[in-house]
Amino acid sequence: MRTLSIVSSAVAALLTAAPPAITEYVIPRPGNFPHDPAVAADGSVWYTDQRNSYIGHLDPETGKIVDYPTPTPGSGPHGLTVAPDGAVWYTAQAKGLLGRVDSKTGKITEYKLPPEARNPHTPIFHDGKVWFTDANNDSFGSLDPATGNVSVHPVPTSNAVPYGIVAAPDGSIWIALLGTNKLGHVDPATGKIREVVLPAAEARPRRLQVGGDGTVWYTDFARGYLGALDPRSGRVREWQSPSPNAGPYGIAIGTDGRIWYCESGAGKMVAFDPGTEKMEVVPIPTPGAIVRHMETDSTRGRVWLALSGTGRLGKIELGEQSAGE
Repeated sequence: MRTLSIVSSAVAALLTAAPPAITEYVIPRPGNFPHDPAVAADGSVWYTDQRNSYIGHLDPETGKIVDYPTPTPGSGPHGLTVAPDGAVWYTAQAKGLLGRVDSKTGKITEYKLPPEARNPHTPIFHDGKVWFTDANNDSFGSLDPATGNVSVHPVPTSNAVPYGIVAAPDGSIWIALLGTNKLGHVDPATGKIREVVLPAAEARPRRLQVGGDGTVWYTDFARGYLGALDPRSGRVREWQSPSPNAGPYGIAIGTDGRIWYCESGAGKMVAFDPGTEKMEVVPIPTPGAIVRHMETDSTRGRVWLALSGTGRLGKIELGEQSAGE
């Protein structure tokens, strides 16, 4: 364990007097590459440093960072999520592992995955299990921490590239199948997946979120669109992203009721209002950043970004309003 100092670029977000802005927190470790963030119950932020193989922890109130080396060197931690008990779970993509960080002690326990899930990608903690996608092996799976048992399920379509994963309010799970124009709908009780075909053959959904009403919001990375699927009717709506070559990537539902996502090709954030269907563009202060994943702190009205490529984390203050759809 090593304690690090931090430098922050103070970019104020005045919610009523000015448009939202992004506060950046610089990660001091040389050559760092933050990939995914996750918010703990106390408002602190965990993140993966994929390149250095560390799991980091930021206290936003003090700016203090503590990072923890993964037990297996070069394990390439990719995604992470905070479980209800405060434990932090991450995917060690380069070594076929899942890791569990005890948030009180920093101790990390690793779990070996079977060969058919040897490149775990994005995790979520859902209904007592760690669910994850494997983008390289057309599969997804789950680990039961109580028993250590791992279940792996194939995706019907070859070269589907299972990528983003999220739990819905009804208890089901949705997966973005980046190699196709499909979304996957999973029954966690059986692991059975149903593929939902999007209207545009060229669509390539990368990340997704599900609103309180069940709407599945997704970023269409290839075509430069934000999409919304109504699972009940099957209706799909789309809105073109403002920037050319936008490459929509990370996505979150903000406490301001808007859908926030990153234009990875433009270095910008976009806030979409489902009520008015208007988009607001918020520049990322430091050029070269790509937000691959982001997470909303609903308690404090914040959205947290991993600013890959610039060695920073980002924060957008939205206020503690109730999230929209």
